[in-house]
Amino acid sequence: MYDHRKLGRELGLFDTDPLIGAGLPYWLPDGAVVRHSLEEYIRTAERRAGYRHVYSPVLGKRELYEISGHWGHYRDDMYPPMEVGAEQVVLRPSLCPHHAVMYRSRSHSYRELPLRMAELGAMYRSELSGALGGLTRVRCIQLNDAHIFCTPDQVGDEVAGALAMIGSAHRALGIEGARYRLSLPGPDGKYVAAPEMWQRAGKLLSEALDRAGIVYEAVEGEAAFYGPKIDVQVRDHAGRESTLSTVQVDFHQPEQFDLHYVGADGGKHRPVMVHRAIIGSVERAVAHLIEQHGGAFPAWLAPVQVSVLPVSEAEDAAAAELRDRCLAADLRVQVIGAEEGSLGARVRSARLVPYQFVVGPAESANGAVAVRLRDGRRLPAQPAGNAIARIRALVDGHETRLWTD
Repeated sequence: MYDHRKLGRELGLFDTDPLIGAGLPYWLPDGAVVRHSLEEYIRTAERRAGYRHVYSPVLGKRELYEISGHWGHYRDDMYPPMEVGAEQVVLRPSLCPHHAVMYRSRSHSYRELPLRMAELGAMYRSELSGALGGLTRVRCIQLNDAHIFCTPDQVGDEVAGALAMIGSAHRALGIEGARYRLSLPGPDGKYVAAPEMWQRAGKLLSEALDRAGIVYEAVEGEAAFYGPKIDVQVRDHAGRESTLSTVQVDFHQPEQFDLHYVGADGGKHRPVMVHRAIIGSVERAVAHLIEQHGGAFPAWLAPVQVSVLPVSEAEDAAAAELRDRCLAADLRVQVIGAEEGSLGARVRSARLVPYQFVVGPAESANGAVAVRLRDGRRLPAQPAGNAIARIRALVDGHETRLWTD
């Protein structure tokens, strides 16, 4: 496994600067492509699963977090309040209070539930300098967050749906070796004091894991302050474990914010709030992908998907035409011309690019390409349109395979 802090900088994906501050990485163009592709994947997957996307402010009044319980249970990890006129506002440590307020802003019938609300939003954690590192521990996090407001008898299916989305995302990203943890409260006083609520929520999560046939370990002391959760754990290059994806059942915040829906009986009922993050924070997800793939990302994530390599300057016009055809197919493409070195040297310089189109005199005359795959395979010369269409289909399918026969 690679160290993403070193490799990410060498590949020009991200960097940091003391003038911006520790734990506040910036994304360079190639890293921004990876991030954008990841964000588009998860937004599309959520939309197809019935989620509606929202935006919410990165600031909130201190009172908001007092109601949610973050101020009482999570204050040490939050930035101090800022005085704005007669009010105190805080950089949010979580998106869930905003989403609870957004749910509360409209009346809801049981017929509307489950209501699935998703956002790729920023949140802020006051991490100590010694804990910061690369993209895995940062002070500003872009979280793939969502909250499902549902009836109690819908919770099991919603948790199962979130687990299925996590599995699909991990397959598309080529993530291996993840393990599942049922995170339960510990004996200390940092958790909301409601034993019956904890038992009920924990039972729902364990039943969903069992029903999905997922092997997991129950661990005390790792729950959120308001409820138990399923954490999907991965390891970095040094063997350190961290949480990538999560599903949580929350009875606490619907109570705190007095959320309700109108039931079939015409009365008011309390919804359950299911929190879930399919890829977790974008920063941590990309850090793990850099380390697992060594920069050789699945084709749909790769900053450059196709390198066009004219054998000599005589093929420059054909290479430019091929580049334009790739662009028209919405593929990320570059031309590495003969002036940049021998063909062998150019092949090596593009070693992390999934597909290399070699254009020699025969290919130029026939509108064909000789395709080299990143894994070393060389495919027979074929019509350029055929190669582009095959690659487009693999990218659209979020395949980890480079080619299919």
